[in-house]
Amino acid sequence: MLLKRSLIICGAFLIVAWIVILIYYHLGRPPNQGELYSQAAPGQKAGGGRFGNIVNEVMRVANEFEAELESQKKILLQIQSRRSLWEDNKEGVSAAKPKSQAEHSAPVVIPILVIACNRVTVKRCLDKLIEHRPSAELYPIIVSQDCGHKETAGVIASYGSQLTHIKQPVLSDISVPSQHKKFQGYYKVSRHYRWALNQVFNTFSYSSVVVVEDDLEVASDFFEYFRALHPILNSDPTLWCVSAWNDNGREGYVDPGIASLLYRTDFFPGLGWMLTKDLWAELEPKWPASFWDDWMRLPDQRKDRSCIRPEISRTLTFGRKGVSLGQFYDKYLRFIKLNTEYVAFTKTDLSYLDKKKYDENFEKQVYDAPAVTVEELQSGKLSGPGPFRVQYSSPDSFKTLARNLGVMDDLKSGVPRAGYRGVVSFLLCGKRIYLAPPAGWTQYDPSWS
Repeated sequence: MLLKRSLIICGAFLIVAWIVILIYYHLGRPPNQGELYSQAAPGQKAGGGRFGNIVNEVMRVANEFEAELESQKKILLQIQSRRSLWEDNKEGVSAAKPKSQAEHSAPVVIPILVIACNRVTVKRCLDKLIEHRPSAELYPIIVSQDCGHKETAGVIASYGSQLTHIKQPVLSDISVPSQHKKFQGYYKVSRHYRWALNQVFNTFSYSSVVVVEDDLEVASDFFEYFRALHPILNSDPTLWCVSAWNDNGREGYVDPGIASLLYRTDFFPGLGWMLTKDLWAELEPKWPASFWDDWMRLPDQRKDRSCIRPEISRTLTFGRKGVSLGQFYDKYLRFIKLNTEYVAFTKTDLSYLDKKKYDENFEKQVYDAPAVTVEELQSGKLSGPGPFRVQYSSPDSFKTLARNLGVMDDLKSGVPRAGYRGVVSFLLCGKRIYLAPPAGWTQYDPSWS
């Protein structure tokens, strides 16, 4: 608007200046004979002839110039009359901008990748995912199927547009060492994981994903759990995954009164877990040919990073048969308690999971707890809810104590299941127990396996 007004004024000024120059030119030049006769014609009105025409043109242009100035003046007055209101609005918009951006910023999309093969019971998994999913747009379900099993493919296809069905294109057997022939299934699973995760991150271009096997049932707050922990995983370099699983989460070994309680763990749990694209970019080039989950638990992959896991599991496995041939299922996994109390994690203060704060509180809770023996625990003579600490000093003593206490006794690269800084936390007869190494623990010994 201001630029247009300036151009109009400058143009009018140039026109008037040019006309004035012409007037002076004509007034200073001697008239020719024709012009003299024209000026002396009888009855000619004053201002007639060449000079009169020039004066009339000047007056016309001047009048137009004056009218344009008047029009521009009115526009300027309108602008000035609204300037203060515009400035007030500008300050208000500037002050409210961060809030407006926060309100209208698009929430992060967190896809769910279901790893499937030849279980028609994948229906149970998918039914629960769809039942508890708060938004199809924010939580798209991608089912990646290996094996080429037609009946399972039919079950997946029956969900139509509620999910995306992708199929592993390579179904051939894998050449494996002779001593690993019975582990062919583990090689195929690892190949499938690599292909499926590449699809999620490189083809669909998602920035994170929650991986679910086809034999898992999810809790009602499964999506809420991962939504709340997504920003923490992205911002904390000491974390590398979030898992919905507690390896020692059997009925009687967890406290149902603290369904909102979360832990840091040095053990990679799997069984419903979230990772980021950045982590996949780190892992994919060296992804193993088989036994991918145990490979994840090696020091070279973990790099002293931890995962977040819940007190009460947000997934439940119902798949006794699989490549693992039901290992641990009958003794532990089928007794895992699935959470039934919905927790609004996105409205919960989770700052206690910050490593520095967590470590200070965790060490104090563990080593301020009185040390007791398994016999004292089993006698039932200990009063109070605990916590109590049972100490181990070697892999053998850990395994013996774990078996006697009823928790999982295996170690991977020295890390106990659900352990953090060597400590396994669980409930026993209603009392909080810490199965812990001596005070002053510094690092895991990978030879403890």
